[in-house]
Amino acid sequence: MREIVFDTETTGFDPATGDRIVEIGCIELLNRIPTGATFHTYINPERDMPPSAEAVHGLSEEFLADKPLFAEVAEKFLEFIGTDSKLVAHNAGFDMTFIDFELKKCGLVPPTRDRVIDTLTLARRKHPGGGNKLDDLCVRYGIDNSRRTKHGALLDAELLAEVYAELAGGRQANLGLVAAVREEFSVTTVVTFSREVRQASLLTDAEREAHRKFVATLGENAVWLEYLEGEKLPAAE
Repeated sequence: MREIVFDTETTGFDPATGDRIVEIGCIELLNRIPTGATFHTYINPERDMPPSAEAVHGLSEEFLADKPLFAEVAEKFLEFIGTDSKLVAHNAGFDMTFIDFELKKCGLVPPTRDRVIDTLTLARRKHPGGGNKLDDLCVRYGIDNSRRTKHGALLDAELLAEVYAELAGGRQANLGLVAAVREEFSVTTVVTFSREVRQASLLTDAEREAHRKFVATLGENAVWLEYLEGEKLPAAE
């Protein structure tokens, strides 16, 4: 199951009144485990940066002046999110309103809303009456958000991926083996779309060794031997 956790930063609250996207960050998940594939870009909004917005994300008009326009990265963004992967965001209605506006402005078709999962809605259902901002959820689940001194699309997407795993039932990475083959390339000097080979398993060497010792006690007809073919088993104790 492929899902994309994403976040945007903007100049304000409403594209209908002239606000624009200034940053997009996306994280690819397979079976809710990050694969290492990401999409990230800063965007020139073609307008000024209100001080109130800059105070949130720290992106100035001067910093964004030489960054690509949304139209220049739109196709790569759509390529990364694919046509059927679920799209996960916190307060997703806000992000999707801007994504829809920007894509339609480029003459492109936005993702359908049935693909969208709103983690804010999930959090409110799971923790009614509790604090459900991203920082609140990081504290609740013991996720280190100390780097989040300001909002940043890619960092927020990384944190949200961990929060989403908890909201969806808890992180059980020891039970998951995900092999993902990816290539790596650069979209522009400021847009990164990276993919790499990664096997997501958090078993320790000690745990693997303990398992091999256990299998060695099961006898020569044990089914587990088929899965450890080629590995040298320790002598049974």
